[in-house]
Amino acid sequence: MIEIVALSDAMREAVGLAERVATTNANVLVTGESGTGKDALASFIHSRSPRAAQPLVKIDCATLPADLLEAELFGYERGAFTGATEAKPGRLEAAHRGTLVLDEIAHLPLDAQAKLLRVIEHREFERLGGRQTIEVDARLVALTNTDLKNAIERRAFRDDLFYRLNVVQIQIPPLRERAADLDELSTGFLRTFAAKHGRVAKAFTPEAQQLLRAYDFPGNVRELANIIERAVIVSTNTHIEAGDLPESTRVAAAERKRKASRPTLAEIEAEYIRGTLAATKGNKTEAARILGISRKNLYERLAREKAEVGDQRSEVGNQKSEVGDQRSEK
Repeated sequence: MIEIVALSDAMREAVGLAERVATTNANVLVTGESGTGKDALASFIHSRSPRAAQPLVKIDCATLPADLLEAELFGYERGAFTGATEAKPGRLEAAHRGTLVLDEIAHLPLDAQAKLLRVIEHREFERLGGRQTIEVDARLVALTNTDLKNAIERRAFRDDLFYRLNVVQIQIPPLRERAADLDELSTGFLRTFAAKHGRVAKAFTPEAQQLLRAYDFPGNVRELANIIERAVIVSTNTHIEAGDLPESTRVAAAERKRKASRPTLAEIEAEYIRGTLAATKGNKTEAARILGISRKNLYERLAREKAEVGDQRSEVGNQKSEVGDQRSEK
């Protein structure tokens, strides 16, 4: 059975919908950023369906050239093209009574899209170069990280095919929106890769865990897996330390943490006042007009800020005085 981590509300919603649609024969469109786990969810849907005992066949539309993609999907007869020395069934036939997963469906050529539409509508097709009509019963699960509606507007994707595939759409959230899932995923990958590479890494140090939580994972779950596998390989201790994580991850996490620390309203106000005074070259009357406050109010705010700065300097001075007294005593 396919296991998917779904502790976050967004992921629980996606998996819940997948479980409900799995028991039907409806076509499913799974969307989400690259690396979010669309392929795993497609396998999950198949494993929970009445077709689970039948073939689960996948084809990546983004990695095959257009002519080869069509041949792989629909199959071909002998002599259909140069090099076709014998007939070969396609992925559609292999998925009969099971599930066909079309990864990166947006890359499917328009001619192949028209043929796929016919498969959905009539459950039949011909191989390339063939005349015999072949009947097929396959459930389709299409995956994409592309905005298909935008592709339709660019005439790169058929709208009728989109609506046939989009009977039920499941959106997988990016990992940066799945904070509740991160620790569980990290621990699972740690166990998997420690066993794979014969390492003794058992857990993360608090510092390493904080860095992972601060990182936004543009590559999503796939990137998390890569980062942890690398950490397991380079680690020399029983715990994954911050230094075991890639430097780029550590730097990006620190930068994101810095940006997340927002200034207070008082700090923003004080900065704006200082900027306005600088722009007016110290002309307080003009600065007050721009700020929309009275000159008296501006003076009061400046005095308050000056007093706060004075208190801070006084505190620093007292600390220096105490240090000087300690040195005198010595």
